[in-house]
Amino acid sequence: MQLYLCEKPSQARDIARVLGVSRKGDGCLQGSDTTVTWCFGHLLEMLAPDGYDPAYKRWQFETLPIIPGQWKLEVRKEARKQYNIIRQLLKKASSVVIATDADREGETIAREMLQLCQWRGPVTRLWLSALDDASIRKALANVLPGSRTEALYHAGLGRARADWLVGMNLTRAYTLIGRQGGHDGVLSVGRVQTPALNLVVERDLAIEAFTPSPYYEIHGTFQAQAGQFTARWLPPAELTDSEGRCTNLTAARTLAQKIEGQQGKITKAETTREKEAAPLPFDLSTLQQETSKRWGMGAQEVLDTAQALYETHKALTYPRTDCPYLPDSQRADATQVLSTLKQSDPVYAPLVDGADAGLCSRAWNDKKITAHHAIIPTTTSADVTKMSQRERRLYDLVSRRYIAQFYPAYEYDKTVIEVIACNNTFRVSGNVPRVDGWRSVLGQARTDSPDDNADLPAVSTGEVTQVLSDRLDTRQTKPPPRYTEGSLIAAMKSIGKQISDPKLKKVLRDTSGIGTEATRAGIIETLLQRCFLTKAKKDLISTPTGRALIAMMPAQIKDPATTALWEQGLDDIAQGRGNLPAFIAGQAKWIEEILRQVKQQSASGATRSAGFGDDDPAQHPCPQCAKPLRRRKGKNGWFWGCTAYPDCKSTLPDNRGKPGQANKHSATRETHGGPPSKIGDACPQCRSGKLVQRSVKTGKNAGRPFIGCTAYPKCDYFARTYE
Repeated sequence: MQLYLCEKPSQARDIARVLGVSRKGDGCLQGSDTTVTWCFGHLLEMLAPDGYDPAYKRWQFETLPIIPGQWKLEVRKEARKQYNIIRQLLKKASSVVIATDADREGETIAREMLQLCQWRGPVTRLWLSALDDASIRKALANVLPGSRTEALYHAGLGRARADWLVGMNLTRAYTLIGRQGGHDGVLSVGRVQTPALNLVVERDLAIEAFTPSPYYEIHGTFQAQAGQFTARWLPPAELTDSEGRCTNLTAARTLAQKIEGQQGKITKAETTREKEAAPLPFDLSTLQQETSKRWGMGAQEVLDTAQALYETHKALTYPRTDCPYLPDSQRADATQVLSTLKQSDPVYAPLVDGADAGLCSRAWNDKKITAHHAIIPTTTSADVTKMSQRERRLYDLVSRRYIAQFYPAYEYDKTVIEVIACNNTFRVSGNVPRVDGWRSVLGQARTDSPDDNADLPAVSTGEVTQVLSDRLDTRQTKPPPRYTEGSLIAAMKSIGKQISDPKLKKVLRDTSGIGTEATRAGIIETLLQRCFLTKAKKDLISTPTGRALIAMMPAQIKDPATTALWEQGLDDIAQGRGNLPAFIAGQAKWIEEILRQVKQQSASGATRSAGFGDDDPAQHPCPQCAKPLRRRKGKNGWFWGCTAYPDCKSTLPDNRGKPGQANKHSATRETHGGPPSKIGDACPQCRSGKLVQRSVKTGKNAGRPFIGCTAYPKCDYFARTYE
């Protein structure tokens, strides 16, 4: 019997359908000589420290470092039944086909299971880029030998073990140090999350320390034979800062007073036809950046939505990709993909009709393909009416980027005019669109200099002009922008390009980043959940807790370059160039050295005023009694409870590290905590709306009455009137 081992039930059902395997078994689907079974993600987890030695149950410096001599896994409690099913199926199997997600984690999920069950039979690999029927059939016709992807498993082990060493040891160490500084709670440290937090903390500190300084611009209006134009002064280098801005007010003012009414001479008048190729299809990071910029979507939200379009709707290819290119072999599918888009939504009909499937954009490049290609639509027709608004938005973005590959380049005439007046140069440029090309699909406006002007007169070199007027503007330098989830992901991905140390720059590849396409969104979510970051609209802002944690740490832990080097090492293992034992030995040695420094730090008492205080945004007043709320973890996850418990039993759900809104269908008291409200009263929460009776629309309390504000959804006040 051939056993297909999938990552999740939905994936197993898709593969089984194409294989013709339909008989339902216990935790599997069965055919005549083929069985398809599934995990639920990671069925196994790494043993906690006290699983190696009960002495580790108590957190104390004396037991650190904790470095297992032999790494062990255990079955997750909620997954034991499925684990036993897979183990029994393996005893009957003659061969195994790994059919988990085609990435490092998918490989690890399957092979750690085979390893624990002591499977010694043949292994092959089903490498899927999409879960539509056509893609599955293509993958089944090209099953890989297991040896081709085994190195991914070793890289996955390296990632998991390095994370364990850093997390278990340094979280304990800094939690103990935090207690010395008065912090009551766990201070988690992560191989990726801590350098990511450091990026935000450093940016926030730079913004707060920023002092604006003035700079000066002069805009002159020139009269030429064919008409007027306005050009900006290009100050000489001796008057400018590193950004080319004039910082000398006296010089700027003198020129502004001198130039009006003078003559100028045009020294440059060039018009060239420029071409701009269509942007590449999306990889996950670029998709997260674009959706963050457009709609403020969170990184995890984008990943979850793209995953649903991949798994549930079969509308998109595998989303956890770092590659924006497509293999040459997929050009043959272009006509079918375009036709499918036209069937999926009539809005694409005119765009597809205008496309030329014979065009070959720069997106098709086998040399640039990594483990996965770019995210594109599949050949399966999608029912867009069944998509949520978020799913529809993502599907549209990805689809239009794909269609754009079959349109000609955007062409425009770029004109540059330079004129010298009073021995100073002024410049203006302008673009005139000539061929819309792919921009008719994406509708993007070209991002040019603020001085660009499409309506420039036809002038010639050597022509004399008259300065009709000029304007001196005083501007202020601006601090760097705060990180958003999108821009933080971009920074995490391209950290190799930001390193200034020449020695490290030589070692670190430009493509090196921290985290992976699959994990960066989760890292940001973790930082929000643990109250190291908070979110204000689109902006990510570090909390006092996050800053205090970063302030305590030596550079080696929080420096993104350190983690980027580790990621580079993991990539070397995945490519067969690296050695897992050597990598883990290096990690263990590094942990020992860091802990030596931390213990010295603790002994010196330098952290007793680490900066943890009552102003931490993690502290919020109870809406019932105004006592502080505390974030807790229950059997159903994180929530916020009143510190006055049991006198006050108020609770609120957790919303990414902050107290969320009370559930309107299950709350037992009024949100404002005041006297009972009556229909017709002014709303006690917003004071602008009135209270009216409404009915619960869904759930077990559907039809029951409650009192709500007429200003909803701006005001979410409610009072329950049923028992």
